Amino acid sequence: MTLHPFLQRLRDLELVRPIGFVRKVAHGHFEATGPACTVGDLCEVAGEGAAVRVEVAAVDEAGLILVPLEQNRQVRPGARVTALPGGGSAAVGDGFAGRAIDAFGRPFDGGGAIAVEARTALAGSVPRPLDRAAPRRMVKTGLRAIDGLLTLGEGQRVGIFAAAGVGKTSLLEQLAGQIECDRVVLCLVGERGREVEAIWRTLSARADAERFTLVAATSDETAALRARAANVALCLAEHWRDRGQHVLLVVDSVTRLAMALREIGLAAGEPPTVRAYTPNVFAALPRLVERCGATGGGGAITAVMTVLSETDDVDDPIVEVMKSLLDGHIVLSRTLAERGHFPAIDVSRSISRQAARLMERQHASAARTAVTQLGVYDEARVMIESGVYKDGANAEIDQAIAMRAKLMAFLRQGQSENSGFADTLSGLRTAAGSGGHA
Repeated sequence: MTLHPFLQRLRDLELVRPIGFVRKVAHGHFEATGPACTVGDLCEVAGEGAAVRVEVAAVDEAGLILVPLEQNRQVRPGARVTALPGGGSAAVGDGFAGRAIDAFGRPFDGGGAIAVEARTALAGSVPRPLDRAAPRRMVKTGLRAIDGLLTLGEGQRVGIFAAAGVGKTSLLEQLAGQIECDRVVLCLVGERGREVEAIWRTLSARADAERFTLVAATSDETAALRARAANVALCLAEHWRDRGQHVLLVVDSVTRLAMALREIGLAAGEPPTVRAYTPNVFAALPRLVERCGATGGGGAITAVMTVLSETDDVDDPIVEVMKSLLDGHIVLSRTLAERGHFPAIDVSRSISRQAARLMERQHASAARTAVTQLGVYDEARVMIESGVYKDGANAEIDQAIAMRAKLMAFLRQGQSENSGFADTLSGLRTAAGSGGHA
């Protein structure tokens, strides 16, 4: 029997809401006696003057460990804790296209309220292995260094590994603006507020601004909010992929996301490992990558994720883990940046694991020639630039020296320059030699 709508609404009312109480306030987290929750649920703690939203980071027999999603507003022991419904979900829908939102899905672009079509689990769902599709179509970035030598495909997950001040942000803006796709979801984790404003001002001024959605949690916000931003961005990207669209997801940066997760893990009592990173970090990063990619339904999430890499330190666990998880990595060189060579992509140290399947034979041959000659020059750089090397001593080095000027000119490109693929391929063949032999 169908209940009268009024009776159904009455039945759905929460007449009794379980509560708990804060028993300890520490830096970066609270400990509470309840209510009954699971990890990832949201609660509200009654502070002095205003309530504070918190996320459940750990549950044990003593109660809950809560990490704040907002700045601590004078929470004291004994404060009431109430569970919030729907905390483990994110709002999605076409209303988010062309908008800038925070980690709760609230707009901060002054554009008014957003119409929510549905809510989806914040943790998302990783496509099963046999539901995935290998990249079949090339992603044309308009950048000669990438399209020519590091070709990417739809649904590929690639990392940009860079130190500060080598043109990472400019490269991301160029990729986001030039890659042909249905949607672009740009997630900024732990960035400065000034950079968020500058990027949004650039994107919102474009003629195709409706393609872009910005999700941001700045460096001054809590660790839980910074971590939540990445999941909200993924939920939006998954929503559009499941409708057959090609989505470009840009996450800047995975390193700051890992730092936020480490802060949460330490607050939850997890043991620190290499560089004090906690186990929850190494559980979250594979899921971040695996939620992206192409599916058999025709949709795809092409992911570009930045990783801060100041040196070649092999002990940096985030750099090593991300290189093992991603389908390719693009390394930016400080040496090239200091010489005014942009984009400062070090093609000898970069790789696209999908390039071989996407390139045609002549393209692949010319690319191999270019990468080989650049590598030979780099190995002999000290001898060449110090004057120790004498012409004619080694045929390979002589050839690398002869080709270097053309190759470097081919790879150098202005930020506003969008190179068509046919022009890129023609330029590569010219720079690598007319035959493009390996």
